Amino acid sequence: MKKEDPSPPKQDGIKAGLTSYGDEGFSLFLRKAFIKGAGYTDDALDRPVIGIANTGSAYNPCHGNAPALIEALKRGIMLAGGLPMDFPTISVHESFSQPTSMYLRNLMSIDTEEMIRAQPMDAVVLIGGCDKTVPAQLMGAASAGIPAIQLITGSMLTGSHRGERVGACTDCRRYWARFRAMEIDAAEVADVNNQLVASVGTCSVMGTASTMACIAEAMGMTVPGGASPPAVTADRMRIAERTGTQAVQMAREKLTIDKVLSAESFENALRVLLAIGGSTNGIVHLAAIAGRLGFDIDLDALDRMGRETPVLLDLKPSGQHYMEDFHHAGGMATLLRELSPLLHLDAMTVTGRTLGEELDNAPPRFEQDVVRTAANPIYPQGGIAVLRGNLAPGGAIIKQSAADARLMEHEGRAVVFANAADLAARIDSDDLDVEAGDVLVLKNIGPKGAPGMPEAGYIPIPKKLARSGVKDMVRISDGRMSGTAFGTIVLHVTPESAIGGPLAYVQNGDRIRLSVARREITLLVSAAEIERRAALAPVTVPSAPRGYRKLFLQTVTQADKGVDFEFLRSNETRGSVPRK
Repeated sequence: MKKEDPSPPKQDGIKAGLTSYGDEGFSLFLRKAFIKGAGYTDDALDRPVIGIANTGSAYNPCHGNAPALIEALKRGIMLAGGLPMDFPTISVHESFSQPTSMYLRNLMSIDTEEMIRAQPMDAVVLIGGCDKTVPAQLMGAASAGIPAIQLITGSMLTGSHRGERVGACTDCRRYWARFRAMEIDAAEVADVNNQLVASVGTCSVMGTASTMACIAEAMGMTVPGGASPPAVTADRMRIAERTGTQAVQMAREKLTIDKVLSAESFENALRVLLAIGGSTNGIVHLAAIAGRLGFDIDLDALDRMGRETPVLLDLKPSGQHYMEDFHHAGGMATLLRELSPLLHLDAMTVTGRTLGEELDNAPPRFEQDVVRTAANPIYPQGGIAVLRGNLAPGGAIIKQSAADARLMEHEGRAVVFANAADLAARIDSDDLDVEAGDVLVLKNIGPKGAPGMPEAGYIPIPKKLARSGVKDMVRISDGRMSGTAFGTIVLHVTPESAIGGPLAYVQNGDRIRLSVARREITLLVSAAEIERRAALAPVTVPSAPRGYRKLFLQTVTQADKGVDFEFLRSNETRGSVPRK
């Protein structure tokens, strides 16, 4: 005789996750009484509940279309027979987050996870766009474990400055560099400031926001075509409606996020990251998302993958076009088809169909010049290379597709800055002892050192060199840089200087050798000398007396683990990706 399960059946919809009053019947009675105060009927409350994580904020112009997206989402949810319930979460914008948005990403992920857990919902739609919001939402949703689908806010439109098409934020950096070099005056830089961001939405180049949008679609976490439509277009609103409809279907089929975010989907995401010339931040964010599901990112395997994966997408900063051009070229379907021999086409997506099935159903190919063929790539290898050496025992990365080829094999004298404040105080001084062939080194901008691993790795060219026409130099740090940036810049040096990594002991005048071909970053100082310096000046690891900063500094991991909090990572170990 089969033994009956004594536990009550799991409840769905408005009945799920009842507040504990010691009487479940009363808990449901009270919940329905309050929600009926908002005008809901029993018929509405009997339907699948679809939560909508609303990240709209006056501080976040990247999400300025959130109200319109929510309206379209609700339409799609109700057309499919669901009940939409939007709720606010933390919203993080790059330019309105102090000390840095990365410092707040994990907090946003906790907020997202706990609100999903706390409130009754059968599936959740994650509205995100700006750099840290999409990874934070995917991290939180992965930990919460229910059916989840990403809705990207979409990119901004491009503007025009004196007949030249411009867009954030590669062109922001280019014009600011020209201003620093005294090539343009204050009046012109003020004029272009009005044109760089022509509408609400995320950066219009292949920065971190666009990278994460493409990665989300590659992983199967959006409806097909969800990455590329600009924020203010009808296409974006139709994607929102389809997303709402799909969320209801996912709830009915109980298509939970762990069924979509598999080892194969992470490998597809890494492959796409390399092929789009994506932001270096994508590696950190994928490591964090993967860690929530028990996977580690194998940097050496990623580098091997990069050697066989060409850059195919002609978008700034690696190419010339913008996200709206990518959308007009067919978006991710065009790219994924060209990349399909290297992808896991059997990976599941939020539609309940495989990636291969979705590509078979995509609109037909047509002539375009934004996505190159594998035979005619933008760059023959993946946009990102992994470096090792005595300066970075745990690894470092360089965006080789956006670097100066003349500096990829380089040896130079170190010019060292102790931290971001030291850099700001001295970088523009005419007294700075620096030459074009030197290597700029910035310490203490890693996960613990800053804290929050800010995008200060894009060290500006010293003003006196910029005025003489120097456009690029080798630059090294334990921090990050914006995906919109460019240059021969070594990032994510691990372990970071603030915890005693070798970077902490680099001194002015040391010789440093970069060899991208050999994947090496080497401090030309003996191990004995490094040990001597460490003994003379031991590092004091940063700490804080209270609050979120104390939690951050005590629990944050290094770049290779995604700069997540150790206690948020999965207790289950499922191996590493890419698989060897």
